[in-house]
Amino acid sequence: MTDTARRTALVLGAGGLTGAGWEIGVLWGLAEAGVDLTGADLVVGSSAGAVVGAQSVAGGTGLGELYERQFGEAGGELPARLRPGQILRYALAVLGSRTPEEYGRKLGRLATAADTAADTVPPEARRDVVAARLGGEAKWPEERRLLVTAVDADSGALTAFDKDAGVPLVDAVTASCAIPGVWPVVELAGRRWIDGGLHSTANAQLAAGYERVVIIAPSAAGNKALHSPARQGAALAAAGARVEVITPDAGSKRAFGRDRFDLTRRGPAARAGRAQAAAHANAVIALWAQ
Repeated sequence: MTDTARRTALVLGAGGLTGAGWEIGVLWGLAEAGVDLTGADLVVGSSAGAVVGAQSVAGGTGLGELYERQFGEAGGELPARLRPGQILRYALAVLGSRTPEEYGRKLGRLATAADTAADTVPPEARRDVVAARLGGEAKWPEERRLLVTAVDADSGALTAFDKDAGVPLVDAVTASCAIPGVWPVVELAGRRWIDGGLHSTANAQLAAGYERVVIIAPSAAGNKALHSPARQGAALAAAGARVEVITPDAGSKRAFGRDRFDLTRRGPAARAGRAQAAAHANAVIALWAQ
């Protein structure tokens, strides 16, 4: 990659179905204001952000159409939920972890446990859902760099797949969305993978070295083990980048509802994201135009 191709980066974070709808709404609202971030030199996607990144950069679907899809029937989607006991295990895992890798290992054990595996759908069924979201067997983009994150279920380490990784885009995105306790572990490239958003909700550190970075993260959460999008953005800024971080405002949080897997909340979340984009448009336009 040449230096001239390391100018702009778009980071799309994790956040479930409602988070994906909100991200699409933000992107569409910014595009309507005059700045299309999907033309970034680098796009980093984690979990929901991996879906949105692949749809908008590699799927050949315009942002306007992606936005309108949030209000239609979600045909082919599978019901999803985290049981109360699993939610408790998530909480205990993060409270007892000092690093993202330690947290990833603990969630990896949850994901690969026999009882958890038995409760999830067959891997091929889940892959089919992701493929349908991407419009079939979508290919890695050639003209810009797309990174799709996933966490190694055994080591807890973060990996970012790209077109040179030798794995199909659909499989990389399926791995990035493999939420422990909800979806099956993905076996790929000789390893077992779980959700990329478990390392952090944005993984914006992967945009290090880029001059201008916009982070759109449906979850602003962070703690002693997992760095928040704001903290990651501040680190990039301290290294010399110009950064804009967009996380949900109060109206967007209300639109999400309480269940991030609720298909009926995609439309309200997208509408809220589109409305929120107006508050960030001037700053993003000024940043992107440099």
